[in-house]
Amino acid sequence: MLNKLKNHPFAVEAFFKSSLVLTFAVPKEELEDLIPECLSLDLFQNKWAFVALAMVQTKNLRPKGFPKILGNDFFLIGYRVFVRYTNKKGKRLRGLYILKSETNKKKMAFMGNIFTHYNYTTTDINSCKNEISSKKSKFKIIIKNQSNTICLPKNSPFENWKEARRFAGPLPFTFTYNKITKEVLIIEGVRQNWKPKPINIENYNIKFLDTLQLKAPVLANAFIIENIPYYWKKGRIELWK
Repeated sequence: MLNKLKNHPFAVEAFFKSSLVLTFAVPKEELEDLIPECLSLDLFQNKWAFVALAMVQTKNLRPKGFPKILGNDFFLIGYRVFVRYTNKKGKRLRGLYILKSETNKKKMAFMGNIFTHYNYTTTDINSCKNEISSKKSKFKIIIKNQSNTICLPKNSPFENWKEARRFAGPLPFTFTYNKITKEVLIIEGVRQNWKPKPINIENYNIKFLDTLQLKAPVLANAFIIENIPYYWKKGRIELWK
């Protein structure tokens, strides 16, 4: 029964005040062992795979259909790999595989770990206009003051922002895999007015990337999205092969 509760048994909605996403390009060979057998990497030029850090300020997060007064405000952090999954109907779905999830409040960690497989932990989040940091999680992101010229990060594999936009999210689906039962849990996200704005990153230091032992992850793009209604559908399960 407890395992079934983790399969996103109901839809959830929230308002995204902001979502800052930094996406890193990595040679595909370095990420292949981090994803389950049912998934494949979402590749660029058949060479680059992507791991991203998303930092989301949510407002009124609650079961879908519940009044806003029953919602809660949380800061959510997710480290995820961009992947593809071919479902039983043969349709290829683009989405995310979660490596690690964090939040700034114990209530979100507690409830999230009852109703999801994301294994939330709590951390401190310090956010101001041009900086987001955490002492416990050992990361710091510094955003340059915005100007008329926003350049792609140095050494990005993309030639322009239009090309980079395809990997700016949101990828509609999130996947979890039970290798014992061969069950794939699929959660679909639905959003409105998703218009990512490119930003310049002045500096970053992200400890979790170091733990993945990636040789030289390259910052490929950075976007911010603001004021977005969002909801996740109830999870659905299908057998893989």
